[in-house]
Amino acid sequence: MEQYIKNLPTVFRTIKSLKETIITNIVFMGQTPATTFHEKNRSEIFLKRLATFRVDECSKDDYNNPIGIIRGTSDRKPPIFLVAHMDTIFGSDIDHNYTVKKNTIQGAGILDNSVGIGVLLSLPVILNALELRFESDIVLAGVIQSIGRGNLRGIRHLLKTWPTPIRGAVCIEGAELGRLDYYSNGMVRGEIDCRIPITGIRSDSSRPNAILMLNEAINQILELRLPQKPKANIVFGKISGGFKHGKNAYDASLGFEIQSNSDKMVKSFFRDIKDIVDGLNHENDVEMNIKTISNTSASRLKFNHPLVKSAGVIMKKLDLEPVSQHSESELSIFLSRRVPAITLGVTRGQNCHLKNSKMLIKPMFKGIAQIIGVLIAIDNGVCDE
Repeated sequence: MEQYIKNLPTVFRTIKSLKETIITNIVFMGQTPATTFHEKNRSEIFLKRLATFRVDECSKDDYNNPIGIIRGTSDRKPPIFLVAHMDTIFGSDIDHNYTVKKNTIQGAGILDNSVGIGVLLSLPVILNALELRFESDIVLAGVIQSIGRGNLRGIRHLLKTWPTPIRGAVCIEGAELGRLDYYSNGMVRGEIDCRIPITGIRSDSSRPNAILMLNEAINQILELRLPQKPKANIVFGKISGGFKHGKNAYDASLGFEIQSNSDKMVKSFFRDIKDIVDGLNHENDVEMNIKTISNTSASRLKFNHPLVKSAGVIMKKLDLEPVSQHSESELSIFLSRRVPAITLGVTRGQNCHLKNSKMLIKPMFKGIAQIIGVLIAIDNGVCDE
């Protein structure tokens, strides 16, 4: 790793020389819509381009996660995983044409996570240009069904069925450069749906209002005591309902997320919220129910774990200040299976989850250099406890 750090100026020049290939891969991936459960077209393009880059093996697992493998020099070292999620929140009804300028690329889903999957796709070319060989096999996995209702099913299945131990992993996200995530909170993401029966002779004005019923649910949830330790938080992230300004809403939906570094606390608050929903349902002649959309378990590496420390050293050599926060992504699944892993961001940008999302091209080269440095550190044994 020390030799790699010394050679960083050369590494930068080599990565920058492949700028057009990297941008092409990002655009190819990004301009192919891939909402959760509908990643097939993007996965096929990913595999076809991997094949042109002559990785040693290209295939899909039995859950349709596209995978490329670069064979290592040792048959005794477990593989190293590099993963990025294939899906975005934008469907085919949204314009996916990307605008490429000198310093930026703009388009729906660029930061979450087209740049991540595009960089993952480019790594065989970059590693070959840098003449890097590894003892471990390098597994490049574009995992499907990750975000929202996907509930990380792609990575869950891949790791559950992988036949060998895994040496370590890097999860690649588009934003934000400087990100060094090494722990995951316990989390339950849920929805509360409220529907007002419209049968009978009651007038519209006498029926309950679904939006106001959800408002009452929010008020009662806010009255719950959140402890300082273990830390816990309840976030209301989405609300929708109604159909006309002058009519009571007959249906409405509330999206929320419970977060804590204690799985026990997450489960306790979910039970409390369910009790609130059941009480409102019973008392107000409405149809209100609660359902779980996704969940993860609390898991972490220690701050002084060699993988975390090595990543921090590499980032500082690149003049990046590491920033850590909890991550309910593929990282949580690796850590829950006791595989050392971190999440890194590739670049900087604006409007991460909006249609006019924009990434900066120049910082991306540092983002790629850090990923390669961490890959070398893992191959040198920082995860071999």
